[in-house]
Amino acid sequence: MNDPKAPMILMRRIEKSFGPVRANRNASLEVCAGEIHALVGENGAGKSTLMRILAGLYKPDAGIVEVNGQNVAGWSTADAIAANVGMVHQHFMLVPTLTVTENVVLGREPKRGLAIDMARALLEVQELAQQFGLDIDARSCVRDLSVGVSQRVEILKTLFRGARILILDEPTAVLSPPEIQELWKVLRRLRDGGGTIILITHKLDEVMEVSDQITVMRHGETTSRMKTSETTPAEIARAMVGRDVVLESIAPTPPAGELGTAAPRAPLLEVQNLVVAGPNRSRAVDGVTFSIHPGEILGIAGVEGNGQTELIEALAGLRSVSSGTIILGSRDVTLTSVRERSAAGLAHIPEDRQRRGLVLDYSVGDNLILGDQHEFTRGAQLDRQRIASNANTKIQHFDVRPADSMLPVRALSGGNQQKVVIAREMSGGFSVLLASQPTRGVDVGAIEFIHAQLREARTQDKAVLLVSAELSEILALSDRVAVMYGGRIVSIVPRADASKEFLGPLMTGASAA
Repeated sequence: MNDPKAPMILMRRIEKSFGPVRANRNASLEVCAGEIHALVGENGAGKSTLMRILAGLYKPDAGIVEVNGQNVAGWSTADAIAANVGMVHQHFMLVPTLTVTENVVLGREPKRGLAIDMARALLEVQELAQQFGLDIDARSCVRDLSVGVSQRVEILKTLFRGARILILDEPTAVLSPPEIQELWKVLRRLRDGGGTIILITHKLDEVMEVSDQITVMRHGETTSRMKTSETTPAEIARAMVGRDVVLESIAPTPPAGELGTAAPRAPLLEVQNLVVAGPNRSRAVDGVTFSIHPGEILGIAGVEGNGQTELIEALAGLRSVSSGTIILGSRDVTLTSVRERSAAGLAHIPEDRQRRGLVLDYSVGDNLILGDQHEFTRGAQLDRQRIASNANTKIQHFDVRPADSMLPVRALSGGNQQKVVIAREMSGGFSVLLASQPTRGVDVGAIEFIHAQLREARTQDKAVLLVSAELSEILALSDRVAVMYGGRIVSIVPRADASKEFLGPLMTGASAA
């Protein structure tokens, strides 16, 4: 019989390199059953690599891995699944055209003779969802689901394969606050039933709210282990970064005079009665009007799925406008191309870095010149020396890790991929910046740096449109706050009049005063 105090997961002296890049060095982890364990660290600290070793996706170069007392170092994904270990990845691995049930049982379909027994599959999936309190219609097509429900499908798929040790990599990166609370209910229910949860996250408020224990990694090594009830976000951040960090999520309201004070000059961006269609709605953006002046950050708050994505994509030239006008400076750009808008001074940090911001198989250096390739040529050829010089400058300034411009950008962690996008978009001569979820999936040190860049843009008389699912981020940075609900802007208020208590009801559909 196993010692009830013995760790369910024990990883010791783990080493893992990818060519010259050393992802894990002397890394360790100890997790007990019936525990939600947060694994935190800066981007590139080696968290995901360590968890992929546990999940059987990578083989360690050295070290000990034990699950429930069994030495499993170098096991396969099939071995991990057989040992009830499952990993829910940051980027969902669902087939959009299949139903929830078909996705959950994929590869493990119940059979009746030689045929797939879909009636039995549907019943099993419905019963499992009910058992764990996952509110999912098992008949729904995945492409019609919200991001939050898709997250539940990923968890359900892992549970269907028998997982009792669940690894979640940045699970809340694309969830709204209500969806996050629903996820916590699921995880607590799993924990209370004896399950073991490992949560990779950069959000320290989440760590404090839901975890029992914390392991901190830095530069591939494990640096400390803490009991959540005996620490603070500031202490965790210091252990992650190696210095004190100003945490916007817990920062007080900025004092008077710290926020930008945009003079009544001509706006740099004007949007008038904009109507934009969405995937399932003819008016995803429904008659939106606003303007942003030099030296101003306008924050857009709202639960995701209320037209923010379609608005930003329309402004960036990635989505057609049904009606209305977009004025950039003094120029009507409503019908112009992405490249023409960029030449006119528009920069864009997209919410989905992998789909809209990067070419994953290109190098870091090549991604840093996307859109400006014509400026890095010598004759008919790309000037590789200038591209490398440009990349090295941006890599150093924006602290992209590893500092190797030749690596394919897909080899970087999600947060470092985000830094590549931000380095490219904020290094040019832009006058207007569309920043959509700019700190999604990045660590506290990088959040501090990105916020400083946005504030610097304001002091340089740029105009910034900030869309964020983090209300604390909106309140920390914005001069005015707009609330978007049902495709409309229901209120725009000065930062001094904005509070979570005032904005919260508007975000959920209450009428504006």
